[in-house]
Amino acid sequence: MLKFLICINNKNHEASLEKWKIYPVVKGEEEIEGYVRIIDESGEDYLYPEEYFSPIELPSVVLEKLEEEYLEKV
Repeated sequence: MLKFLICINNKNHEASLEKWKIYPVVKGEEEIEGYVRIIDESGEDYLYPEEYFSPIELPSVVLEKLEEEYLEKV
């Protein structure tokens, strides 16, 4: 199951992150404490400060739809 976060701060990353947008978290080869790997507006995954995001709880039907949409793009 994918984990999703909502962007609450995009300072210095305005072109890459949209504030209040929901982003999927992905696992990568490189993991750094205090950072999360997000698929940003470029369509690529990059590390961003964890403090720029907030965890969100979504209803299961919404979570399923987001996962389906994400998996179609991969």
